[in-house]
Amino acid sequence: MKPAIGYVIAVAILSTWIWPVSAPAQQPVSIRLGHVGFPGSLFAIVADEYAKRVNATLKDKVEIKVFHSSQLGSDEQMSRGIKIGAPEMFVPSTVMSTLDEKFGVFEMPYLISSRVQIKKVSENKQAQNALFEGLPAKGIRVLGVWENGFRHITNNVRPISKREDLKGIKLRVPGGVWRVKMFKAYGANPSPMPLAEVYSALQSGVMDGQENPFPQIWSAKFQEVQKFLSLSGHIYTPAYLVVSEEFWKKLPPDIQATLSRNAWEMGDFARSQGERLDKELLGKLAPPMKVNEVDKDSFIKASSAIYEEFGKEVSGGTDLIKLIQSLR
Repeated sequence: MKPAIGYVIAVAILSTWIWPVSAPAQQPVSIRLGHVGFPGSLFAIVADEYAKRVNATLKDKVEIKVFHSSQLGSDEQMSRGIKIGAPEMFVPSTVMSTLDEKFGVFEMPYLISSRVQIKKVSENKQAQNALFEGLPAKGIRVLGVWENGFRHITNNVRPISKREDLKGIKLRVPGGVWRVKMFKAYGANPSPMPLAEVYSALQSGVMDGQENPFPQIWSAKFQEVQKFLSLSGHIYTPAYLVVSEEFWKKLPPDIQATLSRNAWEMGDFARSQGERLDKELLGKLAPPMKVNEVDKDSFIKASSAIYEEFGKEVSGGTDLIKLIQSLR
């Protein structure tokens, strides 16, 4: 019996030499990408496409999981959490002005007149330096400039044809000081509120109206609880793909390069999708809402004080406004 046992042991030892035990496969890096948009929104379309492209390119290395509809929190909650990598990525828009005051420049009424202009702004090195350079020290990094879009006013009180029509309107706005200042100057009663809470606020009458691009209005189904759509186009808001700087520094250079390249390429995709949706959705929003044009000159004339205040309060604000205006 002893020789047989010895033979078995020898074969077992030899087997470990010939067929070494395989190391367990390395798990892909998991990235949570959060946003407040609902399914069908421009945020959702672009974020899903970005995840699809990255996951295909970095198969087995990275897996991006998209969380829509404020599943990972409101804009304000995600903007705080991303600094410690919870989530790793998210898509802010207006709330960027609370992370860095210079982003309040995109709250200036009628500053951006076209998607051609915002593309020039996003690619301008001077603008990039002014807006992006200081962010890593604050715990975040911009990887791409996407789109939220041209914003329009909806409400249940009356059509908004000129800025005086906003007097007394209880208007939901996103977080950030400059949108509040702007609508107060127009005579409205603006109140910041998370997007996830807006439908019920409009339905119950807590808010009379809100302002958003067509894709956000449609995907949030505000047309179900709003009577009037006024084509003010008062602000174009970019969206941004941002990543936690702490998380970013832990990634290998090849993964960083792929994430960054794809994020930047998505800018053109986002703007083309935004243009497409603007054309398609107006016919779906009206009816049920009644649509009217707006006397934009009345809003522009009432906006000069906002520009002056931004220039005084934000370091380099006046020069940044002039730079963006020069790229029209």
